[in-house]
Amino acid sequence: MGASPASWFVVLPDRDLSPVLLDRLRNLAGPAALRIVPHASGRPWLVGCWPDDELTACAVGDVRLAVAGTCSLKPAELAARARQINDTAHIEPVLLDAHGCFHVLASVAGHTYVRGSFSGQLRVYWAEVGGATVCVDQARVLARLTAAELDTAQLALRLTGDTVPHPLGWDALWRGVHGVLPGAALELAPGGEMRTRRWWRPSAAELPLDEAAAGLREALEQAVALRVRPEEVVGADLSGGMDSTSLCFLAAQAGARLVTVTMDAGAPTNEDRLHATRAAGHLPRIEHLVFESADLPAQFSGLDERVDLGDEPSAIVRTRVEQRYLAEQMRARGARLRLSGFGGDQVIQSQPSYVHGLLRRSPATGLRHAAGWRARRRQPLGAITRALLDRGSYAAWLTEAAGLLHTPVHGDDLRWGLRPHLPPWASDQTVQLCREQLLGAARDATEPLHRERGRHAWLVSAQRGGRLAGHLAHCGQLDRLPYHSPFCDDAVIAAALAARPHEAAGPWSYKPLLAAAMHGLVPETILRRTTKDHFGYEWQSGLRHNRHALAAWAEDSRLVAAGLADEDALRRALLSPQLLIGGTAEFETTLGVEAWLRGLEHRHIPDGTRETNSAPTTR
Repeated sequence: MGASPASWFVVLPDRDLSPVLLDRLRNLAGPAALRIVPHASGRPWLVGCWPDDELTACAVGDVRLAVAGTCSLKPAELAARARQINDTAHIEPVLLDAHGCFHVLASVAGHTYVRGSFSGQLRVYWAEVGGATVCVDQARVLARLTAAELDTAQLALRLTGDTVPHPLGWDALWRGVHGVLPGAALELAPGGEMRTRRWWRPSAAELPLDEAAAGLREALEQAVALRVRPEEVVGADLSGGMDSTSLCFLAAQAGARLVTVTMDAGAPTNEDRLHATRAAGHLPRIEHLVFESADLPAQFSGLDERVDLGDEPSAIVRTRVEQRYLAEQMRARGARLRLSGFGGDQVIQSQPSYVHGLLRRSPATGLRHAAGWRARRRQPLGAITRALLDRGSYAAWLTEAAGLLHTPVHGDDLRWGLRPHLPPWASDQTVQLCREQLLGAARDATEPLHRERGRHAWLVSAQRGGRLAGHLAHCGQLDRLPYHSPFCDDAVIAAALAARPHEAAGPWSYKPLLAAAMHGLVPETILRRTTKDHFGYEWQSGLRHNRHALAAWAEDSRLVAAGLADEDALRRALLSPQLLIGGTAEFETTLGVEAWLRGLEHRHIPDGTRETNSAPTTR
């Protein structure tokens, strides 16, 4: 089942529960102090293990309100909001101006309310335990509580990596443990009834570039200032790209003393170090660390380590040891957290399928953008014309995708986004399981996140970024240096989505919305950069360095044992990954799933617990 997470919470309904449940929770806590926050009735409401600065709760009459994570609301402000709540429907309106990345938890007159972030970075799961619906922030807590078995169908979907379509892939990887869709809240009535309610709605995409840029600038300033304090040492990635560089300048503006890290790639054409050095020259109070690839742990190192890899697989397994080393260097210089520009690619630029809607609102502008994307991607005229004229429903697109799981994907197809794709070593069973889930979603007439294709694809992209930001945050916990991705805050996502899609991205410019937002703060040489470098040399070198570990996996694959991968095809990929053609992403995804399955074998054995009453102050 894997290790219990170091920090977790369970949300319980306001009803009499079996004492066995609390005994199980004490067992899960192990040697840590088990915290208990009661409902107004005195029954347990929040139970778990968390540091003091991770969760803030208040009590006002029969209302209990809490936020868990990074939130702008101080205890007194939270209590003031709680005074305005008489019904669960009042919760989100009173928190509308709060920013950060946080769970919202509430108990109102016996009704329990819980939700995570729209980005998908913070999740909510539920299961039936001892006759009651129990909610948690981490699925493996419920998996241990219920002794649940792995869900092979969900595992199969994870082999599609970033291409898994909405809403598939948001469920837990254990049978009987269910995920709440990002953007929805779960409500539990005293009698045991359960329902979900959508709490997040995307802002209208109507602001011209200058107005949207001003809103994005304000949201990013608030997101960074929330995490840093004047004169405090803060670690930050400084890749030389626009996203991480923008956060460094925002952190410096907030008064932080920066310890930045830049990786100097081995390829002679890589420009990251040049741009990062230029940016560092404009930043005050900075210690800029530059690491050549030869000085860092090889990529794909640590494959034989048994660590807690979280609730689901992640392709971060490629750079996990490398990033741990960088975190150690920042921590040794006094950094208390690490800022990452991750999520910028997914959040602040619309997806090319915006052209579909633009063509119908403004034909001349739409045709110009369509021609631009066709030239940039070198697409045949017939293919792009068919995509733009297509009026098929989302369900029809899912049905079509079910029959094309082994057909290569070359980016957003200008319809509903990235089409799901399986690697060539996926077994027939995996293909069938994925096909059944896609067809099932189509039969259920699954609604997209937005009726307009471009908006749907942008929202899916933002949640893709949030999901991976959650994986980074988990790695930060393991590395003892909290990892923050401000671009994935819900308020930042909302600000970006307020822009007109064809002005937030386009075939002729690179991240125009962020460039406009950072004008006057970030040097123009950075904002005018149009290139994005990669680490292909390090990828190949890491594979050579770790070929023995890959060979061992080829002979003892957990994916093969689960019936999800063809043994011979996977062995060829693991023994000769340098021969892969266009399959680097699917190879990393496969390694992530394999590593996660192996990590589950690392057991946590509790050895006693303490219990503390963490009742909020009544105001």
